[in-house]
Amino acid sequence: MSDAQEIVALLAQLPDAEFAAVVAAASDGRAGLAALHAVALSLTDTLGHVPDVIDVTPDTLPVESYSQSETVGVSGQVGAGPVATGIPVPPAGIPTGPAAGGYTSAGVPTFESVRDKVEQRYGTSQGMGELDRQTPVGRSVEEQWDARAKAARERLDQIRKSMHGNDSE
Repeated sequence: MSDAQEIVALLAQLPDAEFAAVVAAASDGRAGLAALHAVALSLTDTLGHVPDVIDVTPDTLPVESYSQSETVGVSGQVGAGPVATGIPVPPAGIPTGPAAGGYTSAGVPTFESVRDKVEQRYGTSQGMGELDRQTPVGRSVEEQWDARAKAARERLDQIRKSMHGNDSE
């Protein structure tokens, strides 16, 4: 068995999350693999949303789109990679489009989805505070806090009076 075959066999045994982390680490800093690196990073963050089986068929992306003549990108840079001419067909069950769960097609959360999530968490926090104050335990804690604050103010007043009393002598 060759070294490459051994590595492939070991990688095949890894769980999806670990495999994505290995791909992200191996493609870090390689300009030609920047797209692969971005995908691997997004998969490590959102692996719970990735289906177990991804349908990869010849209909998904035509083989002729990987011709050697297209290794120079539109900008004229060498190593820009092959240009895919076919349109990939997403597997069934995966939402598509910009509104797919608040993420762009590149897997980046939209500003609106982040803002909605922050607002939802803030609202939940405010509501939990209000509910806590309405329970007997919550009222008891609040009353204890008020009693301690009042005692602290009274003690501070006593200290101030005693200091002013010593200054006048």
